[in-house]
Amino acid sequence: MTPARGAGGRRKAAAGDNAAVAAMLEAIPFPCAAFASDGGGLVAANDGYRKAFAGLDGHDHRARLLAALADGDPDGSDADAAPREVNAPHSNRWYALHWGAADVEGTALDLLTAVDISARIEALDSHKSRQEKLLFTSRLMSVGEMAATLAHELNQPLAAIVNYLNGSLRLVDQAGGPVQVERALIAARTQAEHAAAVISRVREFVRAREPRRDARDLVEITNTVVELLRLEAERLQLRIELALAPGLPAVYADRVMVEQVLLNLVKNAIEAMREIPAQHRGLRIEGRVNLDGEVEVRVCDRGEGLSEEQGAQLFSPFFTTKSDGLGIGLAICRSIIEYHEGRLFFEPREGGGSVFGFTLPPAEGRGQQ
Repeated sequence: MTPARGAGGRRKAAAGDNAAVAAMLEAIPFPCAAFASDGGGLVAANDGYRKAFAGLDGHDHRARLLAALADGDPDGSDADAAPREVNAPHSNRWYALHWGAADVEGTALDLLTAVDISARIEALDSHKSRQEKLLFTSRLMSVGEMAATLAHELNQPLAAIVNYLNGSLRLVDQAGGPVQVERALIAARTQAEHAAAVISRVREFVRAREPRRDARDLVEITNTVVELLRLEAERLQLRIELALAPGLPAVYADRVMVEQVLLNLVKNAIEAMREIPAQHRGLRIEGRVNLDGEVEVRVCDRGEGLSEEQGAQLFSPFFTTKSDGLGIGLAICRSIIEYHEGRLFFEPREGGGSVFGFTLPPAEGRGQQ
């Protein structure tokens, strides 16, 4: 019969067991620790474990360790589950957690082995980034050749239009013509000059040159677009309502390219309401900061809307709902917005109509290009 141990004897035996477990763990070349199955307290750990997780509060207890790693299951029920990949927030390292069970001198233990997989995660991220760049390049190739051709063909006529308008303005000034005519000619020249600037930047974009991004005021961009389309909206007896949240942060963007995207969306919205009775037309431009901290712009119309099938194909190159459309406008817009690290989206508008929108990153904390 084995003599009964006193309290001191039990403490010595437990210490001896812990030392034996610790010695065993030191032989494992990965961060490794043993937790008591009953209670979850840390029994022993090797140096690799202490270095990997010492920066986490509560790393000496299974439940608190899992909570700190946002791994869930703090009650220890997943000891035999498949490995989980977690991120250690204090070091930003990634680990695959492998759990096992052991019995040492009648003490049930949960064994944790953490394999550092940071290099694999980084490689996957890099591969994903390369794939996204390839997809972006393929979209550019599908619309780039046509955009470059159109830009080349339009440059000379636009230059001629600007020259004719300048000459007409001089004649009106000399003859003391009506102020309304002068205003119309100035507006036409502004439109032509803006078109020339857009074409110039589209050609740069197609040649894969970096857009000139810096901090830009979204209110200023929106006002420029609304002014460019003011006459067209007036002809359709359409009022463009602005609903930009106060205090919108500056966006990190190329001004001309974002103006072109917004101009395209607003023009599409206007055209979608040509057949709608004037009293039912409504165009609203909204701006806000969304839950992800991005600046979100939404163009809302009261047109006939789009079917689910049309909505699914909207951003595909050469798809169009217009009888005379080429189907490259929205595809180019999407490429521009994705280049700006944002997204272009569509959704039906409640009560009828469509909403086209895009997101842009705020300029705060971004460098100049």
